[in-house]
Amino acid sequence: MRIGMIGLGRMGGSMSLRLLRGGHEVVVFDRDPQAVAQLVGEGALGAGSLSEMVGQLAPPRAVWLMVPAGRPTAEVIETLAPLLDPGDVVVDGGNSRWTDTQAQATTLGALGIALVDAGTSGGVWGLEEGYCLMVGGLDEAVALLQPAFESLAPPNGWLHVGPTGAGHFTKMVHNGIEYALMQGYAEGFELLAASEFDLDLAAIAELWRHGSVVRSWLLDLAARALAEDPKLERIAGWVEDSGEGRWTVEAAIDRAVPTPTIALALFRRFASRADNPFSDRLLAALRHQFGGHPLHPRERP
Repeated sequence: MRIGMIGLGRMGGSMSLRLLRGGHEVVVFDRDPQAVAQLVGEGALGAGSLSEMVGQLAPPRAVWLMVPAGRPTAEVIETLAPLLDPGDVVVDGGNSRWTDTQAQATTLGALGIALVDAGTSGGVWGLEEGYCLMVGGLDEAVALLQPAFESLAPPNGWLHVGPTGAGHFTKMVHNGIEYALMQGYAEGFELLAASEFDLDLAAIAELWRHGSVVRSWLLDLAARALAEDPKLERIAGWVEDSGEGRWTVEAAIDRAVPTPTIALALFRRFASRADNPFSDRLLAALRHQFGGHPLHPRERP
């Protein structure tokens, strides 16, 4: 099939390549002309604007967005909508909040344009390994895109999980689980590092990859990172969050579903960014006030 791809960053660019390798025609657009030129060199059709991209697609058109969630996605959809016709389909493959997706689907639906939300997991490894796709949307819109899903995903790697919004909701929870799994590995390896046994963490991570009940792709990546830098001395312990963990916890609160592990993993990420946090200074001050425990003056450069 011929499909448009908007956003050629780490994910969008690799997904375009995988589609090309699957025999599809891909019309690509990005604000960075160099990114477009690079994909054109791989066999894609380039476009210098959204209107030019739409002009190279035949109805019913399929346009896939891989741009940052929130306002950037909304702005692209607002610009794109007047260029499309009833029966066309827009795919949001980013990590948009599922409620935003539903609102945008309503707006596009009034124009006869379907919005499909494709929660996409796979990261930088997706080009070779394939992408896990959690798809929400109308049956007919999803059916139109099935050839692309089949090429992007590994065998059994995509699923139409429900109506519009269900794909991004499922991906949100997927990422919340990811937070908790990563935190579990981080805490376990920190305890190993703090032991009196001078353990080889890289070797242990590699050991656990073979037959252990805690083996996983995340453990594979941990083993790889530790093999490259056994004490992780080249990186800072600053851990970002891109929103999905927060939305997962908010959704859990709204539904009175206990998700303490995911919530604590999210809060731990917040803590990783603090330098001499106020909360810890207050704890030290309280211990000094009620028990006379010694204070440790802050070292300053």
